[in-house]
Amino acid sequence: MIPELGHFALVLALVLALVQAVVPMVGASRNRFALMAVGRPAAQGQFFFILVSYVCLTWAFIQSDFSVQLAASNSHSATPLMYKITGVWGNHEGSLLLWAMSLSLWTVAVTVFSRHLPEAFVARVLGVLGWVSVGFLSFLLVTSNPFDRLLPAVGEGRDLNPLLQDPGMIIHPPLLYMGYVGFSVAFAFAIAALLTGRLDAAWARWSRPWTTVAWVFLTAGIAVGSGWAYYELGWGGWWFWDPVENASFMPWLLGTALMHSLAVTEKRGAFRSWTVLLAISAFSLSLLGTFIVRSGVITSVHAFATDPKRGLFILALLVIVIGVSLLLYAWRAPKLGGGGSFSLVSRETSLLGNNVLLSVASASVLLGTMYPLFLDALGMGKISVGPPYFEAVFIPLMTPVVVLMMFGPFLRWKDDDLTAAVRKVAPAFVASVLIGLGTAYAVDHVTWRTVLGLALAAWVVLASLQLLAGRITERAGASMGTRLRSITASWWGMWLAHLGVGVFIIGVTLVGSLDASLDVKMQDGQRAELAGYTFTFRGVQDADGPNYDAARATIDVTRDDRAIATLTPEKRMYLAQGMPMTEASIDIGPFRDVYVSLGEQIEDGTWIVSLYYKPFISWIWLGCTLMGLGGVFAAADRRYRRLAAREATVAANQRVA
Repeated sequence: MIPELGHFALVLALVLALVQAVVPMVGASRNRFALMAVGRPAAQGQFFFILVSYVCLTWAFIQSDFSVQLAASNSHSATPLMYKITGVWGNHEGSLLLWAMSLSLWTVAVTVFSRHLPEAFVARVLGVLGWVSVGFLSFLLVTSNPFDRLLPAVGEGRDLNPLLQDPGMIIHPPLLYMGYVGFSVAFAFAIAALLTGRLDAAWARWSRPWTTVAWVFLTAGIAVGSGWAYYELGWGGWWFWDPVENASFMPWLLGTALMHSLAVTEKRGAFRSWTVLLAISAFSLSLLGTFIVRSGVITSVHAFATDPKRGLFILALLVIVIGVSLLLYAWRAPKLGGGGSFSLVSRETSLLGNNVLLSVASASVLLGTMYPLFLDALGMGKISVGPPYFEAVFIPLMTPVVVLMMFGPFLRWKDDDLTAAVRKVAPAFVASVLIGLGTAYAVDHVTWRTVLGLALAAWVVLASLQLLAGRITERAGASMGTRLRSITASWWGMWLAHLGVGVFIIGVTLVGSLDASLDVKMQDGQRAELAGYTFTFRGVQDADGPNYDAARATIDVTRDDRAIATLTPEKRMYLAQGMPMTEASIDIGPFRDVYVSLGEQIEDGTWIVSLYYKPFISWIWLGCTLMGLGGVFAAADRRYRRLAAREATVAANQRVA
């Protein structure tokens, strides 16, 4: 009866989502506090029942209840417990339930941390989030019920996809979904602001921490997913511009633009209409990416024909959410005004330029991702849009983004003198160009991309150091500790995130310019050379796991007769699905990775071995870590807490009055 209990809990969650969507909205329109107050308990009750539903589904996986179709298709009695638990979201239905639970968790967070906001505004925010929940829960119950029974029950399950039986997949989907769904809060704030006509600095301040936290989750999710692809797939790459990666990258780009746009709206009152449009677009792309990936459209455009009911529901939900929000924007935005004025040479202009370029970059990724699907759907043939297209389009767009990113902080708000600003940054800019040319000259196989990448990275690092030095010297006479403590957390967040971009560029540039690889046949005792390292094959032994048989190789790595590492790549065969998998072995260092994967056995004792040398690749994830840490600092700025406490006091006094 536990699966039926989970199904019933999902139905109750839908009922509460409808209450949350309708009653607070009615209360806000009629200014009735009692109706507006319904939103918070309804949202919290919805989260409780979705959590009950999720626990019931997880229990079916843990207990190997193969009368539940989802468990039979994605679990096995021999699957390790951790992967039984994570197998819940390793499929379409379970991942949508995780999506719904993430949305309800964000909604509960809004109910807890928004008590300082006006009740009518919070009621509209919760109402919008309620309607989004109604859409997802209806989609789950009507077309993607995770509790469908399989009667009679099968004796054994098919097991979870071996690609997903990895620690990276334990944390990657929850992080990614928390990022995707987090933009729903920014979307709800934007729609509530359009409904009330209140798009001012206070609205931007309320929305900004939520957007930043969602961006941090999405950044972490993308970084973990990239790391998983690097070590799990056995090909030595970290990004391939495939549609699944692009589905998360597009809202990240717009989310980055949204954070900067909110900063301008809060500080200067400008970009109000632009900020709302970015909030709508970021969440729309989150919806589009989530549904495209999980509906199967990415792998086959005929997935709609295979399950027309599910496909039509997806299209209807996308049209309603995106269409209604854009219609509301078109109706209300012209009445909002442009906000604060600013000159051509100002910090606002640099941020506007960056936001436009980030939006165009996101649109170019969307075009490259969707264009082959549209052609296939129209019967005009199949084409492949791969890395050459994305790199040719993306690099010219992102180069000025990086330049403006570090030039903008040197400009004053509203108006500045171009000559004086250029004079400030000229030494760092010239030095970065010289460093790029000089360093690239010392690099083998130098290309224009190497020169450009190293120059941009040097520009970011040098300009960041210059900004920090300038900030420290502002309070002359104070101790160094006092000077550092006087810098706000939001400024440190900006500084760390920008520095992370520079570190990321270093990693991308050098691994693309200096990496080396070799596929070689190896027998016991045989050696191979790559990038100054010697790889000695020591044979293969059996190393079976709980639900797979494995052949594990032992390979000694030396350099100049000095032992570096002993690597143990595996070739696994998962028993339930008969699916072979490669488990790479990596010696990770601060300036390089030595990477080995075991291929096929071509004859007795002879194996194909893939060797990789990956310089500075760890800097890619170090850069992502710094970016995410910067977002954490920015969201934790105590200024938000002080203002929230002040606004809570005002709101309480108004309710008493």
